[in-house]
Amino acid sequence: MQLDIWGGAGEHGRSCYLLHNDRIRVLLDCGVKKTGAGQYPLVDPNVIPRLNAVFLSHAHEDHSMALPLLYKHGYRGVVWTTRATAQQLDTYFASWKKYVSGQSAELPYDDEHVEAIRFAYLEEAGASGEWINAAPHVRACWGRSGHLVGSVWLMLELEGRRVYFSGDYSSESVLLAADGPEALPPGTADCPADLAVIDAAYGMDAEAQPVLLERLAARIGQALAQGGSVLLPVPAFGRGQDMLVWARERFPDVPLVAERELLQAFGPMLARPEWLKPGAAERIRRCLEDPRVVRVATDAQREQALSAGRSALYFTADGMMQSERAQWYYRRLAAAGNGCAILTGHLAAGSFGQRLLDDPEAGDGCLAEAIRYKVHQGVADVRRMLRAFGSRRTVPVHTGRSATDALCAALAAEGFAGLHSLEPGEALRF
Repeated sequence: MQLDIWGGAGEHGRSCYLLHNDRIRVLLDCGVKKTGAGQYPLVDPNVIPRLNAVFLSHAHEDHSMALPLLYKHGYRGVVWTTRATAQQLDTYFASWKKYVSGQSAELPYDDEHVEAIRFAYLEEAGASGEWINAAPHVRACWGRSGHLVGSVWLMLELEGRRVYFSGDYSSESVLLAADGPEALPPGTADCPADLAVIDAAYGMDAEAQPVLLERLAARIGQALAQGGSVLLPVPAFGRGQDMLVWARERFPDVPLVAERELLQAFGPMLARPEWLKPGAAERIRRCLEDPRVVRVATDAQREQALSAGRSALYFTADGMMQSERAQWYYRRLAAAGNGCAILTGHLAAGSFGQRLLDDPEAGDGCLAEAIRYKVHQGVADVRRMLRAFGSRRTVPVHTGRSATDALCAALAAEGFAGLHSLEPGEALRF
């Protein structure tokens, strides 16, 4: 069996991994990198019509937005994912199309290729920890990965070879549940996988979520004590909902102004409580019912919220601050002269958020800084995953090549074997 890196290893973005031998071809994810007009996986049009199965770990654009390329190049099968993930994709396709247009570029596929995507639902074919026959000689089981509602890790069996794919994994979400090896089929956990492709987006960073949340709380508290407000740009799904619930509970006397789509995303979470941690649904309901949480959807409502003159936390649904709306919030806080923007996730090179961090003098009265909220894994998490799931060969992914090299060297020095630092265009036989 061979793993071909079509994207995602040695870089942040465009997750796409081909597993194949002479008889089987299986694709894991098919995403984009939000750089310039978008970077797409190194897909081979000759292979795509012969794919036996495609799996999608979750809906984020760096895992999903190149799926239409498969149908453009002749794939006629289904994409195996969860129903929750499939239902989120329309929002991401619309957002990606708008982003590419804003770059004065065109998508490499048409609307008909988006509409051609057909899904098969993992949780309806089998419960977590049950083997599913996804295609001839292709079995799969899945578990919750704690990254989004509907996000999963996968264990595949391909003609006697076993492959573990973590997807984007976090056990430290405020709201979302993550499964460990206990969700594997009976007997599987005792047999190491032949290959593991593991989220290692934070490289050698070993800080735990509680430490980061204390740092975030201290910085927000400092801004509020000075009479300022805080802008928190977050994705529409995932981290944004976690941070809204956390902020409401941590700052009980402070108004929270949130874009409508962030609050609407709580609906699918409440409708699918099986993806949540115990007690999370009640925490969400209390957030939605709190009069301090102000929903805004129009320019007039945003203007009214900003004109109230009180220190507040502003949540806008754009983690990289690429949208006009996020930048409008930033300009308004800058004009007030005592606000700050805290960026809590990945920032693509050249994005507005990254430019603010690179040039602090450009803040013009509104400081910008980065304090991570964990939705991926660092070295301590990767170490735990390797011990829990086990694999003969491991490819850490989702971060740059130099960071991956350092991670592999550190883990090898601790006695972990079979670690491989790869990048797009490279392959590994196993």
